[in-house]
Amino acid sequence: MVLSAVPVFARGRHLFFVEKAGWRVAPRHDGKVKIPEIREQVCAANQALVPADLVKLTWGNVSGMDRASGLWCIKPSGVDYADLTPADMVVLDLEGQVVEGTLRPSSDTLTHLHLYREFDRIGGITHTHSPYATSFAQACRELPCFGTTHADHFCGTVPLVRALTPEEVEAGYEHHTGVAIGECLRGLGLDPLEMPAVLQAHHAPFTFGHDAMDSVKNSIALEMCARMALHALQLTPALGSMPGHLLEKHHQRKHGPAAYYGQK
Repeated sequence: MVLSAVPVFARGRHLFFVEKAGWRVAPRHDGKVKIPEIREQVCAANQALVPADLVKLTWGNVSGMDRASGLWCIKPSGVDYADLTPADMVVLDLEGQVVEGTLRPSSDTLTHLHLYREFDRIGGITHTHSPYATSFAQACRELPCFGTTHADHFCGTVPLVRALTPEEVEAGYEHHTGVAIGECLRGLGLDPLEMPAVLQAHHAPFTFGHDAMDSVKNSIALEMCARMALHALQLTPALGSMPGHLLEKHHQRKHGPAAYYGQK
């Protein structure tokens, strides 16, 4: 079932969700440590946000998915990045039940959950409030491809996700954020690994990747492209997107079937 709920608090060994039907308790399962490699990767990916200058305070989270087990994990809510350990990562299943962990998961958990359920190729998700990309999101502007740096990483305009309705916010803000992102990508015919970033209107960016660290790298690239775009618009306010043949050449030489960037 798709959850239309928001996690509100953890008590003892249970995570509670508020749903229209009432209270639901998601028990944690005891036994062997779940997805230890993914937990280490997700912890490292969250800690990488700080030196990449993508976060201030605790304004961001990264998650990672293990498709083989159907389990994924995410940063605990409000915990400083310097204090994180792999054991702190909260492990969940694709029904939104906490499988392992003693801390409350990120407040954005239901957004990540919906995206993992809808797009089975996504292996990692990063959400930050990095200043340049967030400036475009707060201004409700998509991020056009103005030059080759952008084209090397994103094949075209990074899309803007619509704002949520009052009814969606009331029914389940984080869940419907994921729904809106999914609608945007599917409506534009975009694969989240081929266009691994979106800008949520009035909010901030979300990026996707093959795994947790890959999604962080996409956040770094998005922030740099947004920064360059803002500077370019200051110099040339009426600037248009770069020519399509240059965009295609730069993207395909790095990501296409005959790519020749990097080492094989």
